[in-house]
Amino acid sequence: MYQAYFERVKQASRELTRLSADKTAAVLEELSNMLKNSVADILAANQKDLDRMDEADPKYDRLKLTAERIEGIADDLLNVAKLPCPVGDILEERTLNNGLKLKKIRVALGVVGVIYEARPNVTIDVFALCLRSGNACVLKGGSDAEYSNEVLVNIIQSVLKYKQINPDIVQLLPADRKATDALMAAVGYVDVLIPRGSQGLINSVRDNAKLPVIETGAGIVHTYFDASGDWELGQKVVFNAKTRRVSVCNALDCLVLHKSRLSDLPVLVEPMAEKQVVVYADESAYEHLQSVYPDALLKKATADDFGTEFLSHKLAIKTVASFDEALDHIYKYSSKHSEAIIAEDQDVIERYLNEVDAAAVYVNASTAFTDGAQFGLGAEIGISTQKLHARGPMGLKELTSYKWIVMGEGQVRPA
Repeated sequence: MYQAYFERVKQASRELTRLSADKTAAVLEELSNMLKNSVADILAANQKDLDRMDEADPKYDRLKLTAERIEGIADDLLNVAKLPCPVGDILEERTLNNGLKLKKIRVALGVVGVIYEARPNVTIDVFALCLRSGNACVLKGGSDAEYSNEVLVNIIQSVLKYKQINPDIVQLLPADRKATDALMAAVGYVDVLIPRGSQGLINSVRDNAKLPVIETGAGIVHTYFDASGDWELGQKVVFNAKTRRVSVCNALDCLVLHKSRLSDLPVLVEPMAEKQVVVYADESAYEHLQSVYPDALLKKATADDFGTEFLSHKLAIKTVASFDEALDHIYKYSSKHSEAIIAEDQDVIERYLNEVDAAAVYVNASTAFTDGAQFGLGAEIGISTQKLHARGPMGLKELTSYKWIVMGEGQVRPA
């Protein structure tokens, strides 16, 4: 059953090499218009998915589409369309002593498989980035977003047909576990597999896939407030990192505070109360927040509260006696996604930048910016937390590999 999907997309992927950059841009522009004209249909399908999910589920906000969010998705398509297509870029060029002319050029990966949970916007982002970088794609969304994904892929394929492009360059697999297993074993059909979602999903794909995997890891995100940090700047940055959108992977999970700034802690977290953020504070932080932060929102931290990706209105606070202790805490619990420091001491900042191992490291800014569109990539297929092939937000260039072109005039290699 599933092999038919893989055979169709593999065969269709060959046609992508014949599409010009102007043609793929035109497809994305038309898709942007179609999304804006299909808001009612998209929201109706999305509501069917939402009706099956508890609103208290952290994934609910990720699943939910609104007219405004659809508008944003459509606008991101235009951003991708304006970006230069990387396929064919010359990465290296030289002539050997024997006269052979070598070029190292960017090429598409081929067929990209993506397994993801309740985020229907991923459906559009993946297709746009794959098309613009010359890749076909196989999508395996979660059952939570089944109706949303179906209507979005139907719209994509209708645009492809209108533009006289084989619609099989994008395939949506059924929303069942057997389809996931089949995709993880699609050797010879799918060139690379990218999981997007919870740590459990990522671990499962990494452990069971027979295909090359690019991990887009969970975000266990810290912000360290140094002894030299500006409290006014820190308050603004920490509040935004935690509350802008709590269900995304770049949201703040743990505030690491130098003990010399405990007196500033009530001011730092004061705005959190308006957003009903539950604070899990260690002993020192708890003492300074008692009778200041609302009792119903203040809890004593346990060991399990550190190293947790909350994806909700929850924040852990860890007090440290030194900068080195802060580095040790982040080293122990970081998922290597996004980490930030609030500081004015340049020596401390330099050490933080050099020693903290993460895909994105921030100074005096919110981690909410770890996002492909924010980084000027148009959109992202995921945020890689590994070090091979790609790291951080993955845009068009990260969806390419390379090959060598060798031009000769009859050269042969001596025996």
